[in-house]
Amino acid sequence: MFSVGDKIVHPMHGAGIIQKIEEKKILGQVKQYYVLKLPCNDMCVMIPVDSGTFVGIRKIVDKADVEKAIMTLRAESSVMDANWNRRCRDNMELMKTGDIFKVAEVVRNLIRLDREKKLSAGEKKMLTNAKQILVSEIILVCDLSEKEVAELVEEAV
Repeated sequence: MFSVGDKIVHPMHGAGIIQKIEEKKILGQVKQYYVLKLPCNDMCVMIPVDSGTFVGIRKIVDKADVEKAIMTLRAESSVMDANWNRRCRDNMELMKTGDIFKVAEVVRNLIRLDREKKLSAGEKKMLTNAKQILVSEIILVCDLSEKEVAELVEEAV
């Protein structure tokens, strides 16, 4: 279990700081929820405490891992399926892991693919989401602004 003030990552929403843990009655059931404040878009997410490990919530990485993620952005692109539908499915699987390096790989590959040929609407949405997940974690680790981190990511690719 995490505590108020902990910096954590939700695989599909990104990194944030636990503002509070509160009980809510939803659909007749009382459960405890983490109220997570995300640095991007000034958004709050409620995550059931009892599903935390099931969905892959983890503490944020350290600066050394951020450097490795930046190196991942600079590395060669991965071989991707030519079929956009399979590519989307493969990238979604990588993102669901919540692993910063796999998310960086998705960001790198989709940015480069977008530079070559325009992405489908689904892939554009996936790129936006993957970038937000990556950027939010780097913001919390390195104490930088969203703009600074977004520029860092773009330059690294």
